[in-house]
Amino acid sequence: MNILVTLAYDGTQYCGFQVQPNGTSVAALFQDALQAVLGARPDIKGCSRTDAGVHAAAFCLNFHYDLRMPVQKLPLALNQHLPDDVRVLAARPVPEEFHARYAAHTKTYRYRIRNCAVDSPFESRYMHRIPRRLDDAAMNAAAAHFVGTHDFVALCAAGSSAAAHGDTVRTITDCHVERYGDEVAISVTADGYLYNMVRILAGTLVQVGEGRLSPQDIPAILQSKNRKNAGPTLPAKGLILEQVHYDLE
Repeated sequence: MNILVTLAYDGTQYCGFQVQPNGTSVAALFQDALQAVLGARPDIKGCSRTDAGVHAAAFCLNFHYDLRMPVQKLPLALNQHLPDDVRVLAARPVPEEFHARYAAHTKTYRYRIRNCAVDSPFESRYMHRIPRRLDDAAMNAAAAHFVGTHDFVALCAAGSSAAAHGDTVRTITDCHVERYGDEVAISVTADGYLYNMVRILAGTLVQVGEGRLSPQDIPAILQSKNRKNAGPTLPAKGLILEQVHYDLE
């Protein structure tokens, strides 16, 4: 049986989803839970690699296993062996050829900014604070320039294997900015992402919101293909993987 699992996790304490030699990963914790429940560690396929400190509301993975319990009972069983900041939300059978990464059409990320002089004790782990009032209308106008198929190498951090192979063209189908009181939220939906791409995109939009850049500067930044022309890489804690989009009934 090929099983699709949806996870939610607070990434604060972890080095990301994928197993790393330098810290605790969400994948290792999940496989430990599989070992406890199934007595085996089947190979798991994640929908993406989230960076250290990045959160997920709906991270998807799949694995093959001859499950002896009803698949609907798997989340409860696994959650008994996972820390409180990692939860299995759902599990379901999928076609044998399904792969959580390659079957994903698009993924949606959100970057959350607390646009206020004082941090919230309830949200500081999940929002990056910028005290100066941001022009969210200008940010939204700039965000529209990211929509479409472009070479996003200017929004790619050093050390990217995709950039090393020249594979830096991606398609963003939606990018917009909304304000909810003291929160400014940047949402991005794309068919794929480069290393730190959303955090650099968010940093560039913040510079627009601060008046350091104009919305009309975005096309030239992309066309320059130069990382130095884009904004800073914002902290990981403000970023959350919100949804992975599949063609599944």
